[in-house]
Amino acid sequence: MSAHAAPETPETPELTEEEVFEQKRVRLEKRDKLNELAGDDLGGGAYPVAVPVTTTIQAVRAEWAHLEETPDSQSGTTVGVAGRVVFQRNTGKLCFASLQAGDGTRIQAMVSLAEVGDESLARYKELVDLGDHLFISGEVISSRRGELSIMVREWQIAAKAIAPLPNMYAELNEETRVRQRYLDLIQREQARINVRTRAKTMASLRQTFAERDFIEAETPMLQTMHGGASARPFITHSNAFDTELYLRIAPELFLKRAVVGGLERVFEINRNFRNEGADSTHSPEFAMLEAYQAYTDYHGIADLTQDLIQHAALAVNAGTEREGTHTVLWADGTLFDLGGQWDRISMYGTLSEAAGREITPETSVADLQAIADAEGVEVQLPNHGKLVEELWEHFVKGGLTKPTFVMDFPVETSPLTRHHRSVGGVVEKWDLYVRGFELATGYSELIDPVVQRERFVQQAKEAARGDDEAMRVDEEFLRALEHAMPPSGGMGMGMDRLLMALTGLGIRETILFPLVK
Repeated sequence: MSAHAAPETPETPELTEEEVFEQKRVRLEKRDKLNELAGDDLGGGAYPVAVPVTTTIQAVRAEWAHLEETPDSQSGTTVGVAGRVVFQRNTGKLCFASLQAGDGTRIQAMVSLAEVGDESLARYKELVDLGDHLFISGEVISSRRGELSIMVREWQIAAKAIAPLPNMYAELNEETRVRQRYLDLIQREQARINVRTRAKTMASLRQTFAERDFIEAETPMLQTMHGGASARPFITHSNAFDTELYLRIAPELFLKRAVVGGLERVFEINRNFRNEGADSTHSPEFAMLEAYQAYTDYHGIADLTQDLIQHAALAVNAGTEREGTHTVLWADGTLFDLGGQWDRISMYGTLSEAAGREITPETSVADLQAIADAEGVEVQLPNHGKLVEELWEHFVKGGLTKPTFVMDFPVETSPLTRHHRSVGGVVEKWDLYVRGFELATGYSELIDPVVQRERFVQQAKEAARGDDEAMRVDEEFLRALEHAMPPSGGMGMGMDRLLMALTGLGIRETILFPLVK
């Protein structure tokens, strides 16, 4: 049997509620029996404080895999390992079990009358259930069928499972996977791969930043004023300060304070909270990367972002048949190429081409509204910028598959961004689209405190009109800008969406414990 293969067994139906209840009752009785057998030994029973493991299931497989080439052979080496029982077959004088490590690696345990004796074998049959964590000690051998095994000489319950496992050979439905992720991790290899992929990605991002002399910072989650993005915040109350606070929607305004203070290359990977809808690409709570670099612009930040993602792809592919390439394998078997130099396209240019007429920053709101009405595009609280962006999404967004930087946005929708150096009415901003969804956004940062105040005031007027996503005037941030922030580029990227691009999964699969009703 391979390290991850399930033993052959007839497919069993899912347990009914009554059957689960009965199993729990029986298992609780076994728990009590284990505790009684332990007597005054406070370290034993159904939940011992420790068991004498000497190695891991993974290490045993790595060292002794060659035994499978010679069935019915012995290593002469005794090991002590522990794992979860995911399969068992109890016969007269010989019992078989598969123990699974946390990463899904399995090994067979053989509990025989000849090795453990009558009393121990009887107790094993009586007390050990599927789902239990079990410690075994014995010689590493190859069974008659050539399966790497441990011939058990001693065994001990490491943790008694009261609730039965679901059918290990049938897929969990999505709701169960999301709500009971621990079962998903026990049962499904893809769930375990997702966790490792995320960890590799985070490590790669930090390594790429370290190689470029960036400093990782931590900024407040609780803020007296929300800002840094256009989004509706979560509101809470501080008893200590007797004031309303906001869960942050972005770390931007604090990271820019750090740049003012001399941290010229700074980034943060942490949680953001936006009180908005949830769908296949949005979660109210999500992990976000933001980074700021002095003395560069949105072109330099685009280069950095491409490097970050491509290095993450290399990290995810390490140890696979795609090692050294930027082509990632999605969960559905699709290969997606993140390599090469990514296209950079104009928002206004591509919108004009798709709409069949020229649309510029001077195009009136009335003309844009007429196009929207003709196409059935609804825009809440429309202004020039919102209409242009909604129309661009309607006409162009769906056709983007390979990674693409969409450049130069309307000024109305990007209040923290510098005016374009040569084109009026737009700002130096890009959005990165991968797989047809927005993955990251980047800017040449607005550093003029006078213009920034004007933008904040305009945002406050939008808020007064009923725009819940508009920002307020942030005097503390303006005071920091008045001390001079160097010319800078900045970017933000959703970590959950980055995992979507690397794995082809929906957002709830990329988050270990997503928020659900």
